Amino acid sequence: MPALPLLQINNLQTEFSSHLGVVKAVDQVSFHLYPGETVAIVGESGSGKSVTSLSVLRLINSPPGNISGGEIMYQSRQYGMVDLLQLPEKQMQHIRGNEISMIFQEPMTSLNPVYTCGFQVREVLQWHKGLTKKEANEKTLALFEQVKLPRPDKILKSYPHEISGGQKQRVMIAMAMACNPAVLIADEPTTALDVTVQARILQLLDDLQQTHQTAILFITHDLGVVAEIADRVLVMYKGKIVEQGTVRQLFENPQHPYTKGLLACRPALSFGKKVLPTVSDFLQIAPDGTISERLNLVVPEAVEINNFKNLPDNSTTQQVNNSPLLSVENLQVYFPVRKSLFSRSQEVIKAVDGVSFEIFPGETVALVGESGCGKTTLGRAILKMVEPTGGTIHFNNVNISSLSGSELRRERRNLQMIFQDPYASLNPMQTIGEAIMEPMRVHNVYNTEAERKERVLELLHTVNLSREHYSRYPHEFSGGQRQRISIARALALQPQCIICDESVSALDVSVQAQVLNLLNKLKAEFGITYLFITHDLAVARFMADRIFVMSQGKMVESGTATQIYEHPQHAYTRTLIQAIPAGELKDIVAVQEKRALRKVHRV
Repeated sequence: MPALPLLQINNLQTEFSSHLGVVKAVDQVSFHLYPGETVAIVGESGSGKSVTSLSVLRLINSPPGNISGGEIMYQSRQYGMVDLLQLPEKQMQHIRGNEISMIFQEPMTSLNPVYTCGFQVREVLQWHKGLTKKEANEKTLALFEQVKLPRPDKILKSYPHEISGGQKQRVMIAMAMACNPAVLIADEPTTALDVTVQARILQLLDDLQQTHQTAILFITHDLGVVAEIADRVLVMYKGKIVEQGTVRQLFENPQHPYTKGLLACRPALSFGKKVLPTVSDFLQIAPDGTISERLNLVVPEAVEINNFKNLPDNSTTQQVNNSPLLSVENLQVYFPVRKSLFSRSQEVIKAVDGVSFEIFPGETVALVGESGCGKTTLGRAILKMVEPTGGTIHFNNVNISSLSGSELRRERRNLQMIFQDPYASLNPMQTIGEAIMEPMRVHNVYNTEAERKERVLELLHTVNLSREHYSRYPHEFSGGQRQRISIARALALQPQCIICDESVSALDVSVQAQVLNLLNKLKAEFGITYLFITHDLAVARFMADRIFVMSQGKMVESGTATQIYEHPQHAYTRTLIQAIPAGELKDIVAVQEKRALRKVHRV
């Protein structure tokens, strides 16, 4: 490494004022970053990792936020060694996006919906580099090709809503790399992306780093991703760095109980059904806030949570009940697309193309595949939230594909859905008590409001929330708590089957572990059947008795969880499994050795 770091942060402190007092979101944080190095900051939501990155760019500069102390020393190309906290705003504007750039967590909210993708990247080049419109267009097209966007000339003219999540993330990377920055801050750039898209994004960042010697500050809650991308790791908890070291040190010999908890929470491909440990299992917090490792720690032993273990394919029918609870035959969902405004001919997108399967009572079936494969459309079509083009759906021996109106509403009482985004699925004007009670009113469950309220309070307790939460609104809860509220609402009618649509995809590993444990506990207590839609194959391995793999609207493979992971038959399934970030220590060591070798060759 060079003698001097490119970025040196000393005792950084960022605070937020509220009616409850001052919260130290970043509390005396210090670290450094060298050219060509990748440092990962990991931790749960609220740990302070994103606030740290925003503070580096001085994007927290007005109430209620305040950078109250410390220094951020940066070796600028134009100004030399400067403290970014003392730099005049005009000079700071030159550094933002030019010398230090950022890939924000959510590309859909970071990209302006009223401007084309090409315009938004071109604007950066014209502002910082003084290029003409023609020159900026040519450079933007070259950047889109560099980040391997398909049909870059078309995406140049496309609006953000017209491209996929992975493509939007690539546009954000192209924008961030437009001026060849010395430092790139990547804030959760792969959260909620498919494993294959995630693998491509990580490879792209690594390629760009090798080409331009960019220093990367990579923020994530996924330790599997850290093993693929980082050289060193900082672990943050409640605004403080509680542990730091090389990736190998962290995975081989974690010291802090919080780090041990994060490592243990992640579902792994190497084990079967277990109750996942959570961060709270490892932490013991004293009244003065001091953190120590929990004494007499007992990590949950392997516990079977279903009745379908170690079964060969097609033997599920011999279990419990010979009649399937849900049967789908040759289901088709087609969406017509007009070629142009004045064209009469239409193309058809086959979102679901002739899919057939059966799910038996008490079973958990995982439906996996990349975004756009049709899995969410399939789930919505089963509930007739999307009208099927063809095929039949039988639930409880009732052909629900032919039902409508009140008959369909009655049948939906036994077939519920947990949506991917709990915040979007909850009415912000309703208290959570009202949101959970609403299905009971619609279906005339219980005779009085008092009985319904008592049931809501029972459900809150079931999902590990308290009575005090009844009168609060969705914005007053964390993402994990909102997902628990969505689960409580789905349980309100005591359904036989629940369709879980990416219900843990954007959650921290510890919160994800809590929600997955809860779903399995509810399955054991109430005999619920799950269709679990996910792009995370490690989660599918943990949850499922059987796994269905979808690609381009078709079911390409199915089998028990063990068969799919140990003996995948279809090339697409093998690609999905190979794209999963390194989880075993031997794999992590191999990845780190390859990274070190590439750096030596580059030098």
